[in-house]
Amino acid sequence: MVLTRPAYGDRMIVASPPADRPHPLFARVWALAMARLQPKSMREERAELVCGLSGLVVEVGAGSGTMFRHYPATVEQVVAIEPEPYLRAAAQRAVGDARVAIDVRPGDAARLPFEDGSVDAVVCSLVLCSVPDQAGALAEFARVLRPGGELRYYEHVAEQAGSTGRRLQDRLDSTGLWARIGGGCHVARETGEAIRAAGFCIVNEREQTLGPPLVVPVRRHLLGVARKPAG
Repeated sequence: MVLTRPAYGDRMIVASPPADRPHPLFARVWALAMARLQPKSMREERAELVCGLSGLVVEVGAGSGTMFRHYPATVEQVVAIEPEPYLRAAAQRAVGDARVAIDVRPGDAARLPFEDGSVDAVVCSLVLCSVPDQAGALAEFARVLRPGGELRYYEHVAEQAGSTGRRLQDRLDSTGLWARIGGGCHVARETGEAIRAAGFCIVNEREQTLGPPLVVPVRRHLLGVARKPAG
């Protein structure tokens, strides 16, 4: 691994080897859906997710770069981490839509190429469902964030325990069916609780329910801001 000094101030980063995880069919469907089928409400939520950010921001699981156009001009630099090759190439093409400098890189949510406490904010949108080790990824986010730095998240979460929807989710996860067609997605993860368990303090969080029961397996979504304790 090589230490490099990038454009964002005097903060050193560690350049890790690429961590490509190809999901060719899912990647193409996802990129097409985000380009043509993303509802207005989701675009508004993406803009809200990053509103008020500044400094150095790391977007983990940048996908096809859908978020790029929403970053405010107050952001100094976005480093966008995307392990899937097709989506990473699409994200690189989307850089021109942004008002801020964006550096698209391969990488792994559990091994971010930054020194401890060097990042002002971490952004993840529909990502924590698919990382192989959710707790490990959240611990890595906490490591690279400065004290008081923010985790901005928009993630789907499991249905209520004991509900019919939750039983369906548990079945999809136990068989691995959804993960195989959905790029590694797990539908029954308690992501909100995992963020709290990782030591983050919730600043605000809003739950939304999308779609009818038993038709959309990922109905419950959380849009939130969590902060790394200053101590």
